[in-house]
Amino acid sequence: MVATWEQRLAERDDADFGHLLDFLRIPSVSTDPDHRQDVAAAAALVADRLREAGVPEVEIHPTAGHPVVRGDWQVGSD
Repeated sequence: MVATWEQRLAERDDADFGHLLDFLRIPSVSTDPDHRQDVAAAAALVADRLREAGVPEVEIHPTAGHPVVRGDWQVGSD
């Protein structure tokens, strides 16, 4: 039997909530220069989660300010 999307979400609820808490624990205060490394860690965590979700193209782009995470998932030309 194939699980419905609702069943799939329910099965992953605890793990997904844990991932959210991991992200929220990073003190990524972008306006505070003392947290520059924390902002980079938050970007790395987001990139890792995108890869775990199956996004095939994930990049972290450095900028003059903070890094930008980009994920591309091409599903069709249209």
